[in-house]
Amino acid sequence: MTIIDNTIRFVKQQLENAEGGHDWFHIERVYKNALLIAQEETCDLTVVKLAALLHDIADSKFHDGDENIGPKTARNFLESQNVSEEIIQHVIAIIENISFKGGNFEKEFHSKELEIVQDADRLDALGAIGIARAFNYGGFKNRPLYNPNIQPKLGMSKEEYKKSEAPTLNHFYEKLLLLKEKMNTETGKKLAEQRHAYMQGFLSQFYAEWDGEK
Repeated sequence: MTIIDNTIRFVKQQLENAEGGHDWFHIERVYKNALLIAQEETCDLTVVKLAALLHDIADSKFHDGDENIGPKTARNFLESQNVSEEIIQHVIAIIENISFKGGNFEKEFHSKELEIVQDADRLDALGAIGIARAFNYGGFKNRPLYNPNIQPKLGMSKEEYKKSEAPTLNHFYEKLLLLKEKMNTETGKKLAEQRHAYMQGFLSQFYAEWDGEK
């Protein structure tokens, strides 16, 4: 079996009981998105594949906010597969710098591979699947769908963003609708435009139904 085959098997095992928006199927979609974007970019495809597969191997949201457990889990696995230290460091750097974290997080690492995997991950937070994932996670955290008395909070710090318990609809304004302007690649930007428009249509319909309009 190849390193990619082994990684897929490992990730499936690790995320067997994961929350529905951060499970193996999320990883699979990000992986497919990354391969699609990579077709138009000059990159190290092995790094892209491994980073896409391992980017959410242990999301801090589900591990008491521990941001080290994901990179550590990924490193331990890659070392067990005798992957070169150069590739391991690159994959770990992508995992450490991929997240939105309130939108104010300054990346400390830059590479074309990070841009590709970050776009692939952000695309899965947009469109119909992005909507489904947002409400699935909101239900998982027992958050209200919407509360017109609680306004979205923009420009949150990383810590404020991590601790937020706002209604799910606020998440659209605090993150999802901001992603279109943060895409890195041309392919990512084009796909984000389509999915962004779909979410705007959803919000218009949501408010109309909430207000009892015909």
